[in-house]
Amino acid sequence: MAQYRDVFKIKHNDLCPEKGKILISEPFLQDVYFQRSVVLLVEHSIKGSMGLVVNKQTTLIVNDLFPELKKLPDIPIFLGGPVASNHLFFIHSLGPEVVPDSVRIHGNLRFDGNFEALRDYLSEGHPAKGVVKFFLGYSGWENNQLNTEIVRNSWLVSHSSPESILLAEDDLYWNHAVEGLGDPYSSWTNFPKFPEMN
Repeated sequence: MAQYRDVFKIKHNDLCPEKGKILISEPFLQDVYFQRSVVLLVEHSIKGSMGLVVNKQTTLIVNDLFPELKKLPDIPIFLGGPVASNHLFFIHSLGPEVVPDSVRIHGNLRFDGNFEALRDYLSEGHPAKGVVKFFLGYSGWENNQLNTEIVRNSWLVSHSSPESILLAEDDLYWNHAVEGLGDPYSSWTNFPKFPEMN
């Protein structure tokens, strides 16, 4: 593994973490939640940080949880992180007039809000794909913990559009996010996901 780390050695970039930015995991990270993960920061302050892994789709669907959504096209649930893993969270691009009490992340991207209003909106036949995304659990960091991980090169901070975040599904989105970082990080996508199998 050491020789791989030399070839793919990187240093963190100069972007600071803040609400609305994404965290891109470095290619050596093998954690079940964070391997090839892209995390949307929905909160970042001196008290700590909260994020949602946007590209780890599960086999679960929201439709199975609510009878009124049973006849709709499947709405997938993503693995948001290891904290509160029995709680359903969501992000969306619907305004507060559709989903009251939601919190703006950046642009038209919002976090949570009145679930009954969202459920009614979806049950009327409005599409969910590219508009709303559901998560089990979230990713959390205590005060200064995330900054420490960034300095240790576990994460790179980057920008992303609400549209791409809502459509992200799997490792291909991690590749896309890495490619958006430019040439210094292009070698990341060549690193095998499971190097021990090569």
